[in-house]
Amino acid sequence: MTEKNKIIVESKPYFIAEQSVPEKGQYVFAYTITIKNEGSVPAKLLNRHWLITDSNGKIQEVRGDGVIGEQPYLKPGEMFRYTSGAILETPVGTMQGQYVMCSDEGDNFTALIPKFTLSIPRTLH
Repeated sequence: MTEKNKIIVESKPYFIAEQSVPEKGQYVFAYTITIKNEGSVPAKLLNRHWLITDSNGKIQEVRGDGVIGEQPYLKPGEMFRYTSGAILETPVGTMQGQYVMCSDEGDNFTALIPKFTLSIPRTLH
């Protein structure tokens, strides 16, 4: 039996060396997010809430409507993929958050974005 409101979120982060300026404490990362509707009811992504934490413990909180200017509508089995970015003051940090979704049945529910690490190459083992 499938849960009717089941959204799976996967992430793939990248360090963008050519846009980073380490001597100024500017580390640029991109990340690709894949959102999959594994439920049995279509749902629309309404808004996002991110917590971006650097290795100094500084937290940036980001809230907004949709993602990259869109509010994707996903039927069961469909997915949506996008790439965005973040700038940290340290070479390592984490991101996590949630999307608020609305099903075709009118239910608002949360899709968790599991924590992932932003790290320049060869920093973490």
